[in-house]
Amino acid sequence: AATMEFHATKMLVGFLALCSVAQVALGAAAAAPAASQPKQANLPTRMVLGALGGMGGSSVCHPLDVIRVQMQVDTAGLYKNPLDAAVKIVQRNGFVSGLYTGISAAYLRQWTYGSCRVGIYAFLLDKVKASQEPGTAIPFWKKLLMGSTSGAIGSMAGLPSEVALVRMSADSKLAPEMRRNYKNVVECITRISKDEGVLNLWKGGAPTVIRATLLSSAVLGCYSETKEQLHARFPALFPNKDGIPLMFTATMIASVVATAVSNPFDVVKSRVQNMPMPVAGEAALYTGMRDCFIKSVKAEGPLVLYRGFVPSFVKLAPYTTLSLILTDKLSKAMGFRGM
Repeated sequence: AATMEFHATKMLVGFLALCSVAQVALGAAAAAPAASQPKQANLPTRMVLGALGGMGGSSVCHPLDVIRVQMQVDTAGLYKNPLDAAVKIVQRNGFVSGLYTGISAAYLRQWTYGSCRVGIYAFLLDKVKASQEPGTAIPFWKKLLMGSTSGAIGSMAGLPSEVALVRMSADSKLAPEMRRNYKNVVECITRISKDEGVLNLWKGGAPTVIRATLLSSAVLGCYSETKEQLHARFPALFPNKDGIPLMFTATMIASVVATAVSNPFDVVKSRVQNMPMPVAGEAALYTGMRDCFIKSVKAEGPLVLYRGFVPSFVKLAPYTTLSLILTDKLSKAMGFRGM
């Protein structure tokens, strides 16, 4: 617990530092004169900006991710609702050790999955806009395609950290004698590779890639399209195309769509990734994505696929808002085009 408290304290200090950097950057953006034409950012720069924005969102929203994972892997009916889950997690493990367990994996995920997902999308968006006549809108289907492409690439790059995040988030729910007690994300990934094989770092790859493809397509594509449509149709309400009210509204709409589309895959992914190693002579709990889907629906009904929907949305909405607004504002501060 002391180790977790120490790591969590470092995490909070790091987030405060990130907020300070963001505040300076946003202040510079507000003071700087508007550029006639935004600069073209290269792919590494876009990926770094995406990772920084994602870290800001994760620092605030990680407790909701812990609650979501523990509810989705809860086959014994331990938790009645998200609030009940939060109270029981804190009672069992404390606030920091309970709700911020796995934060190191969440940060690593932002530098793998998050940087690719947002960075590649923003980079492709730049390229497509540059290839068109000025003022020409990018078709919605192209935005969805770019979002799905960046999400698929990012999910493959970030899958080891995703597996570690699920394991570490769900570990405190296990009986004491069954807990893995990972100290940090590096030890988690190292132990999985050593004890279960390197390929187990890509366990649940199919549902993860499908989920990330749908999620990124919905979040990023809908975010960009909604911003344009709201600004064009309701100029009195949203006069500034880069204003916080417009960004906030666009992320809320995109989050509803994304959660509805991705939650069933999220439930299956969490269960496959958190599946315990079978005892010698016993069959694995699930043979794969399809088997997990069938067994879960058969045992618990179709609504099990939307278990954790509320914490998923409550986590995704503020995370999407914080991460995309941070990324957009940092991009603008550096003279680049927003999303």
